[in-house]
Amino acid sequence: MDLLRAITREERKLEKQVSKLQRQMDGLRAAAKALGNSATAGLGTAKRRVLSAAGRARISAAAKRRWAKVRAGAKKAVS
Repeated sequence: MDLLRAITREERKLEKQVSKLQRQMDGLRAAAKALGNSATAGLGTAKRRVLSAAGRARISAAAKRRWAKVRAGAKKAVS
């Protein structure tokens, strides 16, 4: 029966945390509403930045060139 009590105790803790977070969310929503529609527009999902395939290829090529220089420098240091 101790296991059941422990589970019930943990359930109560989690319910308290949920209610605390719900109050915080309500406060944030009230603040956003007080600031107006311009504030609530930014509360949605963040816009993902899109990179073209050509841009990714340029970044990849530049990284490969940088690493080639590092490896070449390491070979010279070892020799």
